[in-house]
Amino acid sequence: MRRFLRVSGRLACGLAVLLLAPVLGLATLAGMAAVGAGPPVFAAAALAGFASVFYLGLLLCVPRPRATWGRWVRAVALLGVEALVVWQVSAAVLTVPGAGVAAPRVQGQREWELPTGSRLAYVKAAAKKPAGAPVIVLQGRGDLAGDAAFFGALAADGRDVYVYDPLGTGRSQRLADPQGYGLPRDVADLEAIRDELAAERVVLIGHGTGAQLAAAYLGAFPGRVERVVFSSPAPLRTAAAAFGFPGDPQPPWLGMDARMLAVQTLLRVEPKAARAFAGDGELDARLDRQRRLTAAAHHCPGAGAVPVVPGAGGYASLAARPVATPAAGGVPVLLIKGSCDFQPWSSIRDYPRGGLVYLQGAGHAAYDDAPGAYRKAVRRFLDGENPGVPAGERPPTYRGPA
Repeated sequence: MRRFLRVSGRLACGLAVLLLAPVLGLATLAGMAAVGAGPPVFAAAALAGFASVFYLGLLLCVPRPRATWGRWVRAVALLGVEALVVWQVSAAVLTVPGAGVAAPRVQGQREWELPTGSRLAYVKAAAKKPAGAPVIVLQGRGDLAGDAAFFGALAADGRDVYVYDPLGTGRSQRLADPQGYGLPRDVADLEAIRDELAAERVVLIGHGTGAQLAAAYLGAFPGRVERVVFSSPAPLRTAAAAFGFPGDPQPPWLGMDARMLAVQTLLRVEPKAARAFAGDGELDARLDRQRRLTAAAHHCPGAGAVPVVPGAGGYASLAARPVATPAAGGVPVLLIKGSCDFQPWSSIRDYPRGGLVYLQGAGHAAYDDAPGAYRKAVRRFLDGENPGVPAGERPPTYRGPA
């Protein structure tokens, strides 16, 4: 019995040490990056730390035989397992996947050089006789051409329409330091855009994560907003993703691997080191692949496939974007929600109260699934009407999360 307990205790300790090996490896990675080591040094140090602790765990798991030949067999077997595991982990961490396809230039694309230092790509749909505040579309999916074509139709009603790629996404500038991404910079960029347009007030249409930016801007500059549309809004109280990319209908850890875990660790201690280890092209390609895998979840079951445009912006998407619910301050608000939206119904309670337009048979990409009803509701709202009803409990036909 004593021997059994001794062997069991040793095995338990060994397994615990094996589980601690990747933790120590990541801690070494973070520590070396924090003191200024480059990618070759901090990656090698992390793998060495992992290998050392992992081998110690193997030694604890397998008792030492009394016979000399048994000790040699044990040593060779453990070294073989160690070599195989370390080789696999090294390949997973150090192999750089393809950089993917850069977002193509779109028809009518221009650039803003803003005083904030941001260089942003945009498309303008000009009204023949502008008669109202310009409309700025804050997109959440990176489809500059598609969104410009859809929302550009509002220019026929006498308003200039602008659709742009936020900083770090699509065709816009990438930052050398990923720590610079986030809502404070996006809000500053949006205010600089309003000033660039010489507009006293603007109309905002924020879709998905773009609704977070619209809410943050409304809270910071309520007097600069004439009207605001929150379309399929993402929750306001969100933190940085612990794993993978946030704002996705699937659990982010599904697309997690050893290299991405290293990137997430580096982002928490030295963001510049994360970008030196895995560049913008790699992170953009990772997000593009995840978006292609989850594209169907943006629509109701049976809806036609909508192609995913590359270049959504990996590092920008990883930034934390928590927002306090802003006061509407008398600004008219319209909420649009599809019956199959993967964002929870509770997310609309994060936003200022306004009329709710519920689109049956539409998913998160509501203006793809119900373009006519969506455009009609927005046009009525911009004309001064309230096409929605007070937001209440989720309807019985709502198929998304609570």
